[in-house]
Formats: sequence, structure tokens, C-alpha cells
Amino acid sequence: MATNLFVGNLPYSMDSDGLGQLFAQAGTVTSAKVISDKYSGRSRGFGFVEMASDEETKKAIELLNGKDVEGRALVVNEARPREERPRN
Repeated sequence: MATNLFVGNLPYSMDSDGLGQLFAQAGTVTSAKVISDKYSGRSRGFGFVEMASDEETKKAIELLNGKDVEGRALVVNEARPREERPRN
């Protein structure tokens, strides 16, 4: 079963393709998405990566959590389920 990873403290220059290439070191990347501001289109500094297997997920966490990318130490851990928030 594939596991979704939260990736925080990304450099603002990182895009979804670059994020996928970074995590490809740990195995097969099913999807990679850098979250961007809906008004400016600029990266918000975090994203999500889905790996093909649980083993690759664990390897990605071990390999990339704390890794320095463009002067920023990545934060990599399993993503929590999305919480429903009331609409205003």
C-alpha cells in the first residue's frame, strides 16, 4: 500500500518535478506535489509525495528527513489524514 509523505521546509525554488526527482533516490514515486499559494502561485514551502511501497516510504524518511537542500533542512514524515474544516 502506498503511503503519503508530508515534506516541509522546502526551498521556495522547488517545484513538483524537482520534488519527485529528489524522492526518486529512495524508490518509485507515485506522485509529488508542491503546494502553492492560490493568489501568487508561489510555493508555500511544503508538499506531499506518495511512494509506491511502505518499504520505499520508510527509506525516503530515513534518507531525506533532515537532509540539507539549498540551505534548508527538510522535514519528512507520514502525512496525517486531511481534516475537514468548516467553510466560511
